[in-house]
Amino acid sequence: MLLGAMCGRMGRSTFLLTLLTTFSSIVNSTYGTWKSSFHSNRVNNVEKPSSQPHIVFIMVDDQGFRDVGYHGSEIKTPTLDRLAAAGVKLENYYVQPLCSPSRSQLMTGRYQIHTGLQHSIIRPTQPNCLPLENITLPQKLKNAGYSTHMVGKWHLGFYKRGCMPTQRGFDTFFGSLLGSGDYYSHYKCDSPGMCGYDLHEGEEAAWEQDHGIYSTIMYTQKAINILASHNPKRPIFLYLAYQAVHSPLQVPARYLKRYKSIPNLHRRKYAAMVSCLDEAVRNLTLALKQYSYYDNMVMVYSSDNGGQPMAGGSNWPLRGSKGTYWEGGIRAVGFVHSPLLVKKGTRSRALIHITDWYPTLVMLGEGTLDENQNLDGYDVWEAISEGRPSPRLDILHNIDPVYTKAKNGSWKAGYGIWNTAIQAALRIGDWKLLTGVPGYGDWIPPQTFSKLLLANRWHNERVNWDRGKSIWLFNITADPYERVDLSRRYPHVVKKMLFRLLRYNKTAVPCRFPPKDYRSNPQYNGGVWGPWYTNDDEDEDDNLLSYDLEQMKSWKKAKRRGKFNRKT
Repeated sequence: MLLGAMCGRMGRSTFLLTLLTTFSSIVNSTYGTWKSSFHSNRVNNVEKPSSQPHIVFIMVDDQGFRDVGYHGSEIKTPTLDRLAAAGVKLENYYVQPLCSPSRSQLMTGRYQIHTGLQHSIIRPTQPNCLPLENITLPQKLKNAGYSTHMVGKWHLGFYKRGCMPTQRGFDTFFGSLLGSGDYYSHYKCDSPGMCGYDLHEGEEAAWEQDHGIYSTIMYTQKAINILASHNPKRPIFLYLAYQAVHSPLQVPARYLKRYKSIPNLHRRKYAAMVSCLDEAVRNLTLALKQYSYYDNMVMVYSSDNGGQPMAGGSNWPLRGSKGTYWEGGIRAVGFVHSPLLVKKGTRSRALIHITDWYPTLVMLGEGTLDENQNLDGYDVWEAISEGRPSPRLDILHNIDPVYTKAKNGSWKAGYGIWNTAIQAALRIGDWKLLTGVPGYGDWIPPQTFSKLLLANRWHNERVNWDRGKSIWLFNITADPYERVDLSRRYPHVVKKMLFRLLRYNKTAVPCRFPPKDYRSNPQYNGGVWGPWYTNDDEDEDDNLLSYDLEQMKSWKKAKRRGKFNRKT
């Protein structure tokens, strides 16, 4: 009736026109609001790429300073050469002389003397691991929004579940817990009767994942699978810690064919392993590009220590080898490759240490650093990316209070400041100081001229150790090969550096190096190397891990004399 009355007063055509205009206005208004709302929701629902870069850290095991093409090696490494040439080569870069120490410093940004791991490595049978009070690099990146994944070698302890990688900041873990093992079977014998399986996914043995694939290839494929399943618009931290090229010397036969010209069998196998590693890094880089990570990525490549000449490695022309504090044991192959670098294609002479990756990568990932962490590392990104001076002026290579084998070491030799029987090494500016026994210190030229095995130590420059020395000083910038000892010429420099060692030592925590725990035997754990502490054990006082120095020395002496038995 109302519509009829309105129609009568306005006329049919006028009414219809008014009705259509009103309807159109209502529809347009409603559609406009809906369209605006839809567009807004669509923008919100489409995930924007993160400003945080993807971080890929490649750690390789026992690769010598000379075992990369761009350092003049006979080993062909086209991928590493190309990535380094397009990035920044780190030519004044230092790590630790052994596996566990380097990895502990990468994960914590702290020197060994501040974590209690200043002596040797973490052994499979020891109830020891990276101290739980330390906040790790993956934990920091995870707090900053990163997805964190580890593939490869852990070697930071596993006696209880709290020590496992997935308990220390990694979302996923696939790899080995020990320092070495068979590349195909993933078995490791620590001593007669102490053998077990060492391939894990998460916190359990990865029996179903084991298809007898060579570990370098298997780890690369696992890393690629992680990249393929992750959303590249979210930041990822991928820690790929290869077992290669650590002994045992094993490699697929097809890689050996490239090195028939190398007569020494150890060196030939080692070279083939490096070539396989180079190909693996190539495949990983292709995956980073294929899955849209590359343009917003920072890749760090680092060896964990110097090469072992007795197992095919070469640090020539540097002095010494893995396990020593000579340059051959601690100066590492390293480079950074990234489209985000300001200055690419450069060689960096900035002083950089493995502890520096912790603050550098956390800050690069827009994370936060706590004042009470007492880090020993520095943020060196500007030094790497822009070529600015490094904030680092010195490096404490280590102070090992247990290793006191220098027969002629004494307080007198250390000017009453320092007992030179203690193994220690310190770098300040151009100067490097060594005390105690630094380790095997010969210079070993490239091992390509003989069919004799490396164990015979042929064709090297021998050092006469009957000189009664326990202290050395070198100008590493002028003499990177450590041929001219200057300790007698510059006693004032020696004293200054000894005082610095003394100050560092006052900040050291007790050394953690507990004796073997026979419950670690894999035969008690389903044939697997893995956590053996129970919940009751975990409630025990952690101070049991920190042994009085004299007690530790007594234990070692008793063991050498054959007085240490299973019940001790």
